[in-house]
Amino acid sequence: MRAVTLLLVCLVACGRQGDPEKCEQAVRNYATLIYWRNADKDIEKAPAAQREKLRKDHLADFSAHMDKGVQTLVTQCVSANDTDTINCMISAKTAEQAEKCAPRAETN
Repeated sequence: MRAVTLLLVCLVACGRQGDPEKCEQAVRNYATLIYWRNADKDIEKAPAAQREKLRKDHLADFSAHMDKGVQTLVTQCVSANDTDTINCMISAKTAEQAEKCAPRAETN
């Protein structure tokens, strides 16, 4: 959820009407990369016997948050119409690349 919130903050800073399909692709790619980078760290710390269950739990959590928040984020992205940021987020292959695509709010 934290990644999705950060994405919303990132997209609000941009400006106009964008492509909803590209925005959804960008939002989903960004959120997936960020979420799983953090989840994988937690999973790797767990005992081997618990990792599969933990991965399933994280997948359910991620899916639930995406189902709840993706449309709001896509709407913000469409309004922002920042093609460079959208294309960057779509082409990102790692969480680090995704984070470089848009400015990020400082978190505590």
